[in-house]
Amino acid sequence: MRVFVTGATGWVGSTVTRDLRAAGHTVLGMARSDAGAEALRAEGVEVHRGELTDIESLVAGAKACDGVIHTAFIHDFSKFAENIEIDRRAVEAMAAALERTGKPFVISSGAAIIANGKLGVETDEPGPGAMRGASEDIVREAAGRGVRSSAIRLSPTVHGAGDHGFVPQLIAIARAKGFAAYVGDGANRWPAVHRLDAARLYCLAFEKGAPGARYHGVAEEGIAMRAIAETIGAGLGLPVRSLTPEEAAAHFGFFARFAAMDLPTSSAITREALGWLPREPELLADMKANYFG
Repeated sequence: MRVFVTGATGWVGSTVTRDLRAAGHTVLGMARSDAGAEALRAEGVEVHRGELTDIESLVAGAKACDGVIHTAFIHDFSKFAENIEIDRRAVEAMAAALERTGKPFVISSGAAIIANGKLGVETDEPGPGAMRGASEDIVREAAGRGVRSSAIRLSPTVHGAGDHGFVPQLIAIARAKGFAAYVGDGANRWPAVHRLDAARLYCLAFEKGAPGARYHGVAEEGIAMRAIAETIGAGLGLPVRSLTPEEAAAHFGFFARFAAMDLPTSSAITREALGWLPREPELLADMKANYFG
């Protein structure tokens, strides 16, 4: 099949692209820049120039292929609400382009979309005002209009060598402040998944996913934030401290709300439905091997 991949040069999307090609699919990868286009061509990937705000380009890419995997997102947290709306419009446009075709359409969402503090499962609805709730709603509605659409809720930590996401930000904060930290007793939990396991899940959802399904890109249901902070402290040779919520706001800045989240998340339904078996290193072991060199 010919697959349109948004975010084809990104952290997850680049691995999805390689896995699709290894499985015998042809990839049309979206690139925003000349450098991105050159990187895709070097991998033997056909290039489609565009970006998430270019609706005409997204529609053209979707219509030119046998299905779509949407991994692109603008990771600028200073404009988070704006970027969520950009994602919604992009998902809406591509879903409309695929109506009544039966083609697969896999989008990216996040485990943080569901309620904080209890074990989240795939059947949980997005919480009120959830960050990608509108995009998930579009996917569910598209399933009733002849699109084999599904959403993958990724762990907030998609880790691996070369990671530039949340864990590296925590490490950078610890270096700058001179100590690693957690909030309160640090018992709040983050789910995690290795980048390579996440990519395999996207490919399985593309090939086997059910219309309107939600899948959880979660290999570990929840790692205590205290354990993450202690691993950072050991890796940097720095002390580890507990902070009050007020102290955390000053220490972590915009990241304080994420550092205090309790997001245990199950992927049992996903594993059963798609036969997905995560096999890459777990987060703490990966941090020790790859994050402090």
